[in-house]
Amino acid sequence: MTDHTKTAPIYEIAVVVPVHNESENIRPLIEEISAALNGVAHYEIVYVNDGSTDDTAEQLNILAAEQPRLSIYKHATACGQSAAVATGVKHARATFIATLDGDGQNNPADIPALFTRLKQAPDADLLLVAGWRAKRKDTAWKRFQSKLANGVRQKLLGDNTPDTGCGLKVFTRTAFLDMPRFDHMHRYLPALMIRRGGEVVSVEVNHRHRERGTSKYGMWDRLSVAVRDVLGVMWLTARGSKPKVSLVREARPE
Repeated sequence: MTDHTKTAPIYEIAVVVPVHNESENIRPLIEEISAALNGVAHYEIVYVNDGSTDDTAEQLNILAAEQPRLSIYKHATACGQSAAVATGVKHARATFIATLDGDGQNNPADIPALFTRLKQAPDADLLLVAGWRAKRKDTAWKRFQSKLANGVRQKLLGDNTPDTGCGLKVFTRTAFLDMPRFDHMHRYLPALMIRRGGEVVSVEVNHRHRERGTSKYGMWDRLSVAVRDVLGVMWLTARGSKPKVSLVREARPE
């Protein structure tokens, strides 16, 4: 398998979508992504099938025959969302990366605005534009959990991001590849980008009800790892940050 981390990008942006047992959402989401980016950017769609046991693989194969810009990778067994995102980013062939949850609750129509914000940023230090689901289409209980978790996380990590759980993010591929990898890291990308010396901004995006399939996360799934992960990221950020380097002078060959 080609290691695209060492090859020049051929697309402007790659949309990375990690999926686990989301067969019903494959076609509608891919068609929405294409509709959102056609005529906007030279793009690639990268799906990572994270050990699905339903018809996800079959649906992706069907779409592959219809969508020439679709790349598909698979994990032999389920490794988790962060691992799937990392696989997609590693093999993407683009300068910029957009991530989306595979359940259809993120609206691909929001990608161009986030992409433009990052691409046209006057400050080269801007590394990530994070989606912010200001009007969430979830149950009151789930919104309460999210609000509490985001508040605690912001207080402890100082990442200045109101909604790190939003799957819709746009960032530079090189910055992501330079970050440490661990389970659930996708929820801490803002803090990790800041640790790297970059800047992060949040932009309001749409959020939709899940129309097909079932959620893969429950309250206790999130809670059981949240405290450990936050403490781990706190340790990582306190341990040291990447220096912000600017070129003063470069030697010229004689």
